[in-house]
Amino acid sequence: MKAYSGRPCCGQALAFSLLISYFAFLISMIAKVAKISNIVSGQAENYFVMPNDWINFVVEMGIDTAYAGRQWALTGIFNDSFPPIYDGVTLTVMNYVRVLAQHGHLPCVVTPWNPEKIEVDYPVLKYFSLPIHSRRPYRYGYPKLDPCIWRRLRKTPFRLVHSHSPFSAGRLAVYAARKQRIPLVGTFHSKYKSDLQHSFRWTPWMVGIIMKRILAFFNACDHVWIPQGAVESTIREYGFGGKVTVVENGNDLASKYSDDEIPRLKAEARKKYGIPDDAVSLLFVGQHIREKGIKVIADTLHRLDGKTPFVMNFIGTGYALDDLRQYIRSLGIEDKVFIHGGITDRDELCLRYAAADLFLFPSLYDNAPLVVKEAAAMQTPSILVEGSTASEIIRDGYNGFLTSRSPAEYADLITSLHDNRDRITRTGRNARKTLTRTWDDVVQEVMTRYDEIIARYNVEHRNR
Repeated sequence: MKAYSGRPCCGQALAFSLLISYFAFLISMIAKVAKISNIVSGQAENYFVMPNDWINFVVEMGIDTAYAGRQWALTGIFNDSFPPIYDGVTLTVMNYVRVLAQHGHLPCVVTPWNPEKIEVDYPVLKYFSLPIHSRRPYRYGYPKLDPCIWRRLRKTPFRLVHSHSPFSAGRLAVYAARKQRIPLVGTFHSKYKSDLQHSFRWTPWMVGIIMKRILAFFNACDHVWIPQGAVESTIREYGFGGKVTVVENGNDLASKYSDDEIPRLKAEARKKYGIPDDAVSLLFVGQHIREKGIKVIADTLHRLDGKTPFVMNFIGTGYALDDLRQYIRSLGIEDKVFIHGGITDRDELCLRYAAADLFLFPSLYDNAPLVVKEAAAMQTPSILVEGSTASEIIRDGYNGFLTSRSPAEYADLITSLHDNRDRITRTGRNARKTLTRTWDDVVQEVMTRYDEIIARYNVEHRNR
């Protein structure tokens, strides 16, 4: 055995260093938790948003905030993203709570904390989070570091909880459902594995671990919903063997204008944005990430350059936004391509959809993209990849167009459509007729399903 000389060897020094680092981390976490406890307890209003009219309602109705008769209980809507983050799932959540509140239901959103304050007319429970540097402005919720959120979920009277995410919000939804013995609904929105493979490309073994947790969440749900039938193949691929129910997404732009108003709006929008009459106006809205096929779009535009006059607008944010700008410049088409970043004003976004002739969406990543239906609401047909999950709702040449992911074929299709504008117009009208269901209609169906789920759950668990 080697005698100790009084000086630590490299291994001992490393162990000592790690021990010191651990205690420093522990102390910092204790400090953070103490701070978080104060925040969640009400000393910082941005952690728990409860509008005065809701407080007055609770007081006037004599509802005990620790327990309420189920007829006055809240519908919990859980998700890992919420404004100022805007994506398809966020819009789904926002429209759920909007329509639920309009019809007398009491929605309550549970979501990770965000430093930007929001103004809403329904209660929002927030929990500790940290930024995801590779996917700003997204944040990762850490409920384990937030002791108060667990107490709030035990005390907040829910009638049903519905999670639109299998991650931190999903874990909290499972906890609330088990503690209060109420039904749990989970919606399978995204191809989570693709996201994880990008985020953990240097540690691929993490993907398998997280996918097991995602599967565990959906197995814990009493009901699993998918936004369209083709999504079932994806959730089966992930290993889920339970029953799934198709509950469509809606469209908040569908009721903004009548069918007769759209042609005038499209002409005015083109004029406002200075789009030449002879140019085909192209649009992409969504996360600027490689999985969405934004490079395919750029390569398609490069092939169109000098052959077919076009104007292209990119709207959205994402980790690949700067790379896209550089790539567009390298192709020498920056004078025809405009990258706007995120647009959260729905009226402005509506005009952008209206100004477009074609919506380009060569994504293999998406399950049921809202943006395709939003474009359809403005009689703007989409070009999707044949065989993709998102393309299930498209009848080629009737309410949209299908092609391969080849930039050459994508460009050829755009050129042929530019030469036959009447075909674009007819297809756009059919897209609006077949792809635009209002959120009011969708959520009324959801409310009926909620009531049926609760009634069935109560019967099945009455004697347990």
